[in-house]
Amino acid sequence: MKSALLAALAATLLVTAPADAEPSLGRQVLPPNDGWAAEGAGTTGGAAAPPSNVHVVDTRGELVTALAAPSPKIIYVRWRIDGNTDDAGNPLSCTDYFADGYTLEAYLAAYDPAVWGRATRPSGPLEDARRASAANQNERIRVKVGSNTTIVGLGRAVLSGLNLHVDKADNVIVRNISFVDAADCFPVWDPTDGSAGNWNSAYDNISVTGSTHVWVDHNTFTDGDNPDSAQPRYFDRPFQVHDGALDITNAANFVTVSWNRFADHDKTMLIGSTNNPANDRGKLNVTLHHNHFRATLQRMPRVRFGQVHVYDNFYEIPESVSYALGVGVESAIVAESNVFALADTVDPSELVFDWGGTVITARDNLLRTGRHAAPVDLVGVYNAAHDPDLGADAGWTPTLHTRITPARQVPALVTRNAGAGNC
Repeated sequence: MKSALLAALAATLLVTAPADAEPSLGRQVLPPNDGWAAEGAGTTGGAAAPPSNVHVVDTRGELVTALAAPSPKIIYVRWRIDGNTDDAGNPLSCTDYFADGYTLEAYLAAYDPAVWGRATRPSGPLEDARRASAANQNERIRVKVGSNTTIVGLGRAVLSGLNLHVDKADNVIVRNISFVDAADCFPVWDPTDGSAGNWNSAYDNISVTGSTHVWVDHNTFTDGDNPDSAQPRYFDRPFQVHDGALDITNAANFVTVSWNRFADHDKTMLIGSTNNPANDRGKLNVTLHHNHFRATLQRMPRVRFGQVHVYDNFYEIPESVSYALGVGVESAIVAESNVFALADTVDPSELVFDWGGTVITARDNLLRTGRHAAPVDLVGVYNAAHDPDLGADAGWTPTLHTRITPARQVPALVTRNAGAGNC
């Protein structure tokens, strides 16, 4: 009996301690000058929350309830929360979301290019059924984050199969969480996407849309044991079930992404989703610093329109890469003091890709092959291999940033300190 009482007391203390302990991770705010999220009044999240607005959550249901509670608020995520669960916490598989006669086999039969052709996107009963099935999953795994909110992990906190959607919010902090496998059960086939068509999925681990003053810090992003590389091919194209790890789009602005670990993922970070300047011009200002990209294939980041400062990041590319820095329409990337550790099979000229942009500032970056590190002129090596040339002056000088670590110190510093569990 005594041991049971002690266990119950310990559990109670574990739940209430974060709300009572000062200072705690939930009360920490973005330091001054720490990237674009420090603009203006800075980013404080839910640091001012009264004790009644501090929540500790263990389940999807508790997380959804806490996110709907009054702000400012602090939400502590404890242990592992799976988005693919019902209201009672029971696991849901893809088949549990099926609606209106949808099956993957039927969908493949209906829209096989040999049957449907390649000129138009799918439509009709099976596409309608896919949409209805996708809506069922969306209701479970996409959760909205509002303004003046801090979400932090306790210990080894994991959000699995969840899309954390920071939508039209201001002043949000997300820290110390492992995000795993936000897989889409219902990718859509688009035969008009590229020359051969593509499968496209709906969910990022974190989506920042139309939001301002967002700090994403010391998190880990992976596909877990469900990587896109292990997916089947349909219509001779990869059946891609993941979208971005962290995407920042739809006129979002003033975002700092720091000390995160991105691993074993394809489409890593998109900043700006369209080439239409109507909403995005003058927005999408983002800072990335001290992040670790390991075995990620592209979008580290891909940028449209924004003034984006990319410094002191460690890119570890052990096998192959599509590109690291995507220079998109009207983008203004300043990339400095980053380290690119490449396999012998990776050509340094492929680290930059021109997506319709014209300029990128790159300085003090290092290229490491084996144990040897040497300065690399990212613009110069790109221009030597590609036409048209990119200009070397993005036209602005970052002023909101922490101390810039000399590039030679970056690999050890970032490897040791980036990711969840290292706050």
